[in-house]
Amino acid sequence: MDLTDAIKNYVEERVAVLEKLTSSFESTAELRAELGKTSQHHTSGPFFFVEFHLDAPGTTLSAKAEGEDLYAVIDEVRDDLKRQLVDYKEKNIDQNRGPRPGKE
Repeated sequence: MDLTDAIKNYVEERVAVLEKLTSSFESTAELRAELGKTSQHHTSGPFFFVEFHLDAPGTTLSAKAEGEDLYAVIDEVRDDLKRQLVDYKEKNIDQNRGPRPGKE
């Protein structure tokens, strides 16, 4: 599948929210995106796939999905990765706070 400027720009716009969430990390986070078709001969069905892999400090988060509309699949994967990233950050914040008073 050819990566057009429109698809590239769409992915960059959609992952900008992830960039904001990773800006507070001490070290850099790296996002890899893979987009393509599962088959060259299908004319209907889930034949687009999108995978995002985010290397964050101490973990690697990943999300993938398949669907008929490439742009909808990009949004779905971005939302899943965003949820994972928020959960990861909340878990780290809770660990840094220590136990709650009276819950030791």
